[in-house]
Amino acid sequence: LPATEFVQVGVETSSPTPEVLEALSAADLVIVAPSNPVVSIGPILSVPGMAEAIAAAPGPVVGVSPIIGGRAVRGMAEQCLAAIGVPATAADVALHYGSRATGGLLDGWLVAPQDADAVPVLESAGIRARAVPLLMTDEDTAAALAEEALQLGDTCR
Repeated sequence: LPATEFVQVGVETSSPTPEVLEALSAADLVIVAPSNPVVSIGPILSVPGMAEAIAAAPGPVVGVSPIIGGRAVRGMAEQCLAAIGVPATAADVALHYGSRATGGLLDGWLVAPQDADAVPVLESAGIRARAVPLLMTDEDTAAALAEEALQLGDTCR
């Protein structure tokens, strides 16, 4: 059966560690990994104070889309996103996180070349975006993606 909702039991009584808050308060750059926005990143952001600490970080916040061409790179992100009413597109996931300039989390977002049409949509929403290769098939492609995230972060300063 399809999921209809996600509940993080006990999250309201959790809190980020002082070390996490200290790291975020001194971060030159925060990268939101291309993980499932609902069951991986979502629970982290649900911890009281985490989303606010990320949004308050002094450096830019850049994310990497977990969706390429309307499909999750791995796992069940498409089904999870459907359960919370977010279309499984690179643009919609970024818009779900929101622009930091308007109270969300993101300054920048990397999408795959197949999703280049998302770039102007995101830019108009206040999120700088670039279309770059996202699949990390080996150490060199992973390093190239990390470099793209660093460069996008520099342009968001």
